[in-house]
Parts: sequence; C-alpha cells; structure tokens
Amino acid sequence: MSLHVPATDPGAAGTVVTLTPEDAGWDWTGIQVLRLAPGEPVTVETGDRELFVLPLAGGLRVSVSDAAGAELAAYALTGRESVFTRVTDFAYVGRDSVLTLESDGTAEVALPSSRCERSLPPAYGPAEDVPVEVRGSGNATRQVTNFGVPGVWDHADKIICCELITPDGNWSSYPPHKHDASEPCPVVNEEIYYYRIAGRDQLTPSRDGVGYHRTYTGPEHDTAGLAPLDETVEVRDHDVVKVPHGYHGPCIAAPGYPMYYLNVMAGPAADRTLAFCDDPTHGWIRDSWETQELDPRCPVTSASGRTDGKATR
Repeated sequence: MSLHVPATDPGAAGTVVTLTPEDAGWDWTGIQVLRLAPGEPVTVETGDRELFVLPLAGGLRVSVSDAAGAELAAYALTGRESVFTRVTDFAYVGRDSVLTLESDGTAEVALPSSRCERSLPPAYGPAEDVPVEVRGSGNATRQVTNFGVPGVWDHADKIICCELITPDGNWSSYPPHKHDASEPCPVVNEEIYYYRIAGRDQLTPSRDGVGYHRTYTGPEHDTAGLAPLDETVEVRDHDVVKVPHGYHGPCIAAPGYPMYYLNVMAGPAADRTLAFCDDPTHGWIRDSWETQELDPRCPVTSASGRTDGKATR
C-alpha cells in the first residue's frame, strides 16, 4: 500500500483531507482538512483525540463544549490569506470535546490530531507567540514554524505539530532522518506530512505546482522487524504522505513552486519529544552548512506577514 494519499476536491465546501489512525494502519496520529462555506457551521467531535484548529486560509470562529453541551471556550481565529502569507493564530482542543467551526467567508482549516490519554482544557495560541526558525543552509535552507512543539507549546498530551516552508528549488527534511523502533532511535513517533504547494504567483496554493517526498528503510529496519519501504512520490496541493517508520527526506520543492507542509507527530512515549536519528550515510551534511550562506528568502513569513512584502492582492 502506498504511503501517498492524494487529495480529493469537495468543491465549494466539505472535507478536503481525512486520515484517521485506522485509515493509516497505526495507533496515534490523524488529520482532517475542511473547507468551510460562509455562515455554515461544522461540528466536530474529538472523541479520544486532542487536536489543533489551524487556519490555512481565512479566519473562523471556534466554540468548544464538553460532551454534555456545556461551553468550555470560544475563540475568534484571525487566520491568514494562505499558508504562504503569514504565521497564524490557532486553538488547541482536548479529548471528549465538541467543537463548532464557522466562518463569515470561505475558509480552510486543518485539524491535526492524536489519540491521547489525558483530558486537557481548550487553549488559544497567538500568532505573535509562535517562534519562527531558519534551519539548514544553502539550498537546504527552510523555515520551521514551531507552533505546537515541546518547549513551545506544552499544553498537550501526545500531539506534536510544526509547519515548514521550503522556498522553490530548495530541499527540506534533509538529511533524511527517522524516529522509529529501529536502533539507535530513542523515540517512536508516527508522522504525517500534509502538503500545500504554491502556484505560479509563489503565494496561492495550486494543484499545478509539484514537489517530491522520499521515504525508505535500511538494514536496521529489517533487524527490528519493520516492513521495507522505498517510495519517492510526487506531491501536489493538499496531498498527504504517511511515515509509519523509516528514513524520510528529502522533501524537494520544484523550481517555481514553493512548498509548505504541516508535520503531525505522536507516539507511545510518556513525554512528547522531537528526538530523531539521521541516516548515518548523510548526517555529515549538517556540518557542511557551517560554510554555506543562508538562503535570504528565509524566513518567508512572520506573524506580521511576508518578510519580502509580497501579498496575494
């Protein structure tokens, strides 16, 4: 079975992406992406999951209640024009909750999720508090928006999330790395890559744009009893790639088409952690960055907007 989950287009409104742990054949992570029609509320039950409400395009109102209908919180998320225009605010919603999403205009929203054990109250994350990191160097320079990672957002039981923007022509998730049950990894995390690819204007997501994603295993995975993987797939806007185990990377943004992806991670460990192991064949590349210049296009966005001043209109 392929790790690649191509998007379906619901038209004006509906579910663009849905991937449950059952769909993926694993235990923890999932994602849903919804397109909201103006003035039409959508109700989502979290069940045994915690999740983030992450605006991708447009803003929305989020109301959260418990299973008995008692209101727990309500937030107005400012959102953004697209994932390539600014860092957004967001909300966290715990398990056993019911949330209602509604927008005055057309909006797209991602609901990355994980099964969890503890029940935590809802919370709001301001865009201004989200750290933006420039990682790598040379043509491996990329932006990492650390809105839901340990040490930045600790109000979560299992879920770990971050966003990346890779300028067109650059590589990210490089060198390839793993976080699975093979030696010498200290942690096991399932991972989802949810892609947005900008079109010709470099700002507006489009199915015309393309990127590439690599996942593979080595001899240590055979030793650990993990199934062999060897996939290099072309990804387009709204596509998902599952990473149950194995090395993943590079993610390549084709010339002319900037790449965004949302990483969703979770696993059985008691503590949330981003720990990983590089492919030992390619780990030396990190040292080479010390003698290379950063790509001046990064960071691409901040809570204030594009760092180069570009706007979709």
